[in-house]
Amino acid sequence: MLSAFANSFKIPELRERILFTLGLIFAVRITAVVPVPGVDYNALREVIAEVQRQAGGGFLGLYDLFTGGAMDRCAVGALGIMPYISASIILQLMTAVIPALERLAREGEAGRQKLTQYTRYLTVGLCIVQGGALAGALLNPGALGIHRPIVHMESHFGFVALAVLTMMTGTMIQMWLGEQITARGVGNGISLIITINIVSRLPGAVAQTMRMFEPVGGERPYTPFHLALMLLMIFLVIAGTIAVTQAQRKIPVQYAKRVVGRKVYGGQSTYMPLRVNYAGVMPIIFAQSILLFPPRLLKSLPWMWAKDLGASIDYGSGAHMVLYALMILFFSYFWVATQFNPVRIADDLKKYGGYVPGIRPGTPTAEFLDHTMTRITLAGAVFLTVIAVIPTVMQKHLGIPWIVASFFGGTSLLIVVGVMLDTMRQIEAHLLTRHYDGFLKKGRLRGR
Repeated sequence: MLSAFANSFKIPELRERILFTLGLIFAVRITAVVPVPGVDYNALREVIAEVQRQAGGGFLGLYDLFTGGAMDRCAVGALGIMPYISASIILQLMTAVIPALERLAREGEAGRQKLTQYTRYLTVGLCIVQGGALAGALLNPGALGIHRPIVHMESHFGFVALAVLTMMTGTMIQMWLGEQITARGVGNGISLIITINIVSRLPGAVAQTMRMFEPVGGERPYTPFHLALMLLMIFLVIAGTIAVTQAQRKIPVQYAKRVVGRKVYGGQSTYMPLRVNYAGVMPIIFAQSILLFPPRLLKSLPWMWAKDLGASIDYGSGAHMVLYALMILFFSYFWVATQFNPVRIADDLKKYGGYVPGIRPGTPTAEFLDHTMTRITLAGAVFLTVIAVIPTVMQKHLGIPWIVASFFGGTSLLIVVGVMLDTMRQIEAHLLTRHYDGFLKKGRLRGR
């Protein structure tokens, strides 16, 4: 593996792409440290600490993890790349239900460019809404019990306009840098930005882990045995995440021979890969986003039964974890139902002379693919559920700090593993094209 990294810099084109990617990632990290004008950083830290204490990490801690600490500092990139991700998800879901958008998606490059333009417009709208909400929260910290002013500008409207414009610009800059990485660098730029933001919190997690093993009152709450268990656990979780992320069901496909003029096409055997974790990290994000608001809304109502119900489904409770697991299962199937179209796949196979051995083309093939995808989605959904609840269990029941527990599972680990595998796959493709060994050598056995 180390020789593969060394060989990556021996290829001029690949070396330029890697250095270009690293340079733009550095520019992205600058947006996470330049603060928005007119904000008192020390007072902001008190507000963030109070919110995280009340929410126990939760969605706010996850969002701050995705922005690489930019929201914690109220930096230019405080909104991060998440508005663009949200806009892409919204357009992707709308494409599955709106015929006009579906026609654009099937028109090739011109249609994809039009959808990309719509995504950018929607990103600007989401930035205005989210930036305005964040600026309003900074102007009214008393709702969280903090009576120290955060904003030092006299004009509230001027601060909101300046903050929204600044944070929207930071998001659009990150979006443009991500597109440049995709076009001229290595890997998917948008995914790499999120990954680097997550990994940037790793030094803080390591420092917090070291503080866990310091003596408190002459006693050590955690021993080296606990450290060994934590290292073993993170190794097993990462290994399991890689295995399930790479897992796929291979459906054999046979193409019949076709004679077009003097040429003969088809006749070969191949397979159709169906991913076990087809939905990726989307079910976890949907479930977290929806479960964030009901407890807050119920606690704000004047009735005692509503407050008790809100407390019973609040973050970390047993009912919350049950609802969380059920919603992950639901959204796993929802994502597959909206994005995986077995009828279209069966029609395309029939059009090009392909068929699944033992299955008749057309409707029987679509029913077979739908049945197969339903069964393997259950395994992927159960895996997502287990991975998603690990950080909550570690924080609420084992006393592990949120910044440490977030690296043992959940959304952050799935994103980091998936993006790293995709980036390594692209680098390996460049290496194999120029007859270098990849990250995993696949040589023949000695003596053959």
